[in-house]
Amino acid sequence: VQLQASGGGLVQAGDSLRISCEASGRTFSDYVMGWFRQAPGKEREFVAAVRWSIGSTYYAESVKGRFTISGDKAKNTVYLQMNSLKPEDTAVYYCASALRLIASSIRIPSSYTDWGQGTQVTVSS
Repeated sequence: VQLQASGGGLVQAGDSLRISCEASGRTFSDYVMGWFRQAPGKEREFVAAVRWSIGSTYYAESVKGRFTISGDKAKNTVYLQMNSLKPEDTAVYYCASALRLIASSIRIPSSYTDWGQGTQVTVSS
């Protein structure tokens, strides 16, 4: 299983950006796909996740209402649409996958078994 994240870049505060994560090696089926981010000197934190089989979505409070996670099953790709970006959103964004997570585990990085390489998102003020 390989996850390939892409689409990061340098934007200004208030701008929008969409990052993508393509999975190869299996289909999503019963998996949870998540986005995490890690800023310099900080721990990796949960951003958003989608339970692929039923489409349930989960968001960190800091991004709720600004970010949207979605996916294209035909392309085995999950997206993170980020609107109204803020300088504090600057981080390396990682996609991850896990099989059949319970809701209480979805926000915990160690619950995920597969990780992409990360894509840098920088928001200037």
